Amino acid sequence: MCLAIPARIEQLVGKDSAIVNLGGVKKEISLALVEDVAVGDYVIVHVGYALQKLDEEEAARTLEVFAEFNAMNEAAGGLP
Repeated sequence: MCLAIPARIEQLVGKDSAIVNLGGVKKEISLALVEDVAVGDYVIVHVGYALQKLDEEEAARTLEVFAEFNAMNEAAGGLP
């Protein structure tokens, strides 16, 4: 199973990289697979690569689902 998560571009680094915010953690990712990305845009990130741009509303909905899952997981005592 693969997991790709929305991340907000915080800084462009060179031609094909950016610093993103992944739930408070800053990480450098590759932008080699997407075009026309700017600071403030959301992208779907998988294994250090931005796969596609994502609008802010969809990113917020997806991040909310992840937060709900984490809350349910914590309430249940964590994953086995």
